[in-house]
Amino acid sequence: MLKAVLFDMDGVIVDTEPLHRKAYFRMFEDMEIDVSQAMYDSFTGQATLPICRTLCQHFDLSHAPEHLVSTKRKHFKYLFENDSDLALLDGVHDLIRDYYENGLTLVLASSASMPNINRIFERFDLDQYFKAKISGADLKASKPHPEIFIKAAELAEEHTDHCMVIEDSTNGIAAAKAANIYCVGFKSPHSVNQDYSKADRVITSFDEILFSKLTTNN
Repeated sequence: MLKAVLFDMDGVIVDTEPLHRKAYFRMFEDMEIDVSQAMYDSFTGQATLPICRTLCQHFDLSHAPEHLVSTKRKHFKYLFENDSDLALLDGVHDLIRDYYENGLTLVLASSASMPNINRIFERFDLDQYFKAKISGADLKASKPHPEIFIKAAELAEEHTDHCMVIEDSTNGIAAAKAANIYCVGFKSPHSVNQDYSKADRVITSFDEILFSKLTTNN
């Protein structure tokens, strides 16, 4: 029986990917590195620090990974406050409210930093629906490691058998399945070149997983 839903944020709740992309590529320019589209796509779902560690190793940079992180976050903060390309994804607010009103426990499990999570939740008034929020940036291991979803289930105070994850990335789906949690793969129009083959179910619209349809299908 479904009792809790664990939401990813970027590419599931809010369309921050265009802002993150702009921030990352401004940081790449600052660091004078040429990151291919394929390499950038492979980072989807990972936290910023592990990405920057990979960049430092791959490009043999003299800067510390933490310097790249702070540079990228500086650009993101500016874009968040000044760029108009930021909105909730179509249908997700209705889905969140639908789950909440039907008694499901909601937990946010995102690779984004907690300051960015809080900015999004304050901007779109989402705290009222969620029991807890967890940031992969505060954990030892990043997606595809299952730690974030194991801890999210603990925050929901539900067994993983009673949880469902909604994810849009290869790494996020792999993390959910490694945690032995049922995973819905959302084919977000903003998360390109991702592998949804390991997801238990793949959707293109949140209408497909409204509470009434989940209970009907189950």
